[in-house]
Amino acid sequence: MTAEPTSSSRALRWGIVLALGLGLAACSKEEAAPAPAGAPAPAAAQPAGPSAEEVAAQEAAEAAEAALKGLSIDELRSRGSDALREQRLYAPAGDNAMEYYLALREKSEKPDASAEMALIDLMPYAIIAAEQAIGREDFVEADRLRSLIERSDAQTPALPRIKDSIAKGRAGVAERAQQEAAQAAQREREAELAAQRAAQEAAAAAAAATQPAPTPAPVATQPAQPATPAPTEPAATQPAQPPAPEPTVARASNPVPVRAPQPSYPRAAYRSGVSGEVTVEIAIAANGSVTDVRVIRSQPRGTFDREVINTVRDWQFEPMDGPATLTRTFSFKP
Repeated sequence: MTAEPTSSSRALRWGIVLALGLGLAACSKEEAAPAPAGAPAPAAAQPAGPSAEEVAAQEAAEAAEAALKGLSIDELRSRGSDALREQRLYAPAGDNAMEYYLALREKSEKPDASAEMALIDLMPYAIIAAEQAIGREDFVEADRLRSLIERSDAQTPALPRIKDSIAKGRAGVAERAQQEAAQAAQREREAELAAQRAAQEAAAAAAAATQPAPTPAPVATQPAQPATPAPTEPAATQPAQPPAPEPTVARASNPVPVRAPQPSYPRAAYRSGVSGEVTVEIAIAANGSVTDVRVIRSQPRGTFDREVINTVRDWQFEPMDGPATLTRTFSFKP
């Protein structure tokens, strides 16, 4: 077994990375010259080093690891059992069954059967929780769960997928932030140009007001001529114009999910190696809330239905022009 790095060495390594990142950011600010008005804004720079949230999570993990190392084997076994009973399976950090049993494994000279069985049972719940954290873009929590999964079983098939999803999710968030920064810079430039045009128009109006008005030329008076009455004609009747239609607000015509977590794998089915599928019909109101969930087909019948229905009832979609229905199939494979 390879030796684990000490808390002080990990903290020093994180401190060096953070210091280098702050130094690079400071150098970038000193060397950057102000862009002229109307020039395209440079692309937003990628953050150097770990974020403040990631540093805080790393420090909390190190503190929790140090606290766990101070517990005896009996204390770790007892606290792991209590956490299982109280459904603290993989959270909160530092006080959950997975971390207690992992610490028990690392501290025991020979494998502990109860700890190994518990880690096998807890693995699918940690995988589902990691995927849900990725879905809500909580990558700090997803990475913490990824670490627990890897420590439990580095060969589990789901681990490469979770690592790849975390990397792609973080890249997508960074790209979106860069696009939003570019859009904000564009809006700022447009506002500056509009202010400049308004100032120029106001200056032109003020200059025109200070110019003297031209003196009108005298008009020669002509003798008045008797007016010849013009023949009267009936006024043409103009057709009435229809009122202009009111502007309509564009709304989605197809269901677009806003919040759609995936159903959890029932523990009994996972331990038994049972796989299957559930197809449901989802009724969605115009405001985007789910009004009804109806099972169309399930195999095996009744094994996964309740978990799917309870999860899908909490889904939320964007508002639409009217009610809609959606059919969705959920697959469960251990």
